[in-house]
Amino acid sequence: MTFFFETLLGGLLAGTMYSLVAIGFVLIYKASGVFNFAQGAMLLFAALTFVSLHDQGVPFALALLLTVVVMIIGALLIERLVLRPLVNRSQITLFMATLGLSFIIEGLAQGLMGSQVRALDLGIDDVPLFIGGMMVSQFDLIAAATAIVLVTVLALLFNKTRIGVSLRAVADDTTAALSIGINLNRIWQIVWAVAGIVGLVAGLLWGARQGVQFSLSLVVLKALPVLIIGGFTSIGGAIVGGLIVGAAENLAEVYIGPLIGGGITPWFAYVLALAFLYIRPAGLFGERAIERV
Repeated sequence: MTFFFETLLGGLLAGTMYSLVAIGFVLIYKASGVFNFAQGAMLLFAALTFVSLHDQGVPFALALLLTVVVMIIGALLIERLVLRPLVNRSQITLFMATLGLSFIIEGLAQGLMGSQVRALDLGIDDVPLFIGGMMVSQFDLIAAATAIVLVTVLALLFNKTRIGVSLRAVADDTTAALSIGINLNRIWQIVWAVAGIVGLVAGLLWGARQGVQFSLSLVVLKALPVLIIGGFTSIGGAIVGGLIVGAAENLAEVYIGPLIGGGITPWFAYVLALAFLYIRPAGLFGERAIERV
């Protein structure tokens, strides 16, 4: 039984890594109805920017601050040059725009910072720790704590500030929000900037785990089942969806994998997401589709 709970706990902690990626999608979709496929490229660009600065001798804290500035500026440019001109276009048009944007960002990153694999050391040792007789990863514990802090900060931002009230108004009814004087473009700028910072946090953790390389942008594919399960409009749903995916993957790999020859982890989350689409298409915490102006 100890082994079962150890496997479950390891999966739950690993699932927070998926949640960090999914949160960036939720922020943008909730505010603008745009499914931002470029979130993975933003994550990659953030990790590459940080590791490039650090490799050039820039101190850790300063490299982190400069990367935050770069991500905010980049997010504002994306909103101004890509999203704003496409207001009132169909969602498939917006999706294709972010798909093209992802390739542009990846190409820009490769041209500016090269394509070699970079090691990223955050000073977090991936060593086993024993809690109540169960072995867990120190790195996964810190990643989970980071996710908790990030969600808490976002909850305070969007529930206790005027920005948050405006965001909820835009999410509930864009036309009504405009009618009471809410600046829609400014809300989108803020949300894209926050999503850029979230992408930085996820990029640093994923880069430290598997190295900073161009396959890092493909981590968005694992965020899709998380969004389907948790719902596209809920930050809490992104966390719950990540926990479900992480735990289910770990348990399936250990208990079902040996029966079919292993290799369950790459595809099991998508089977789980497909089941949720049949049972609850909007996800556990999903809301109705957001209409654009």
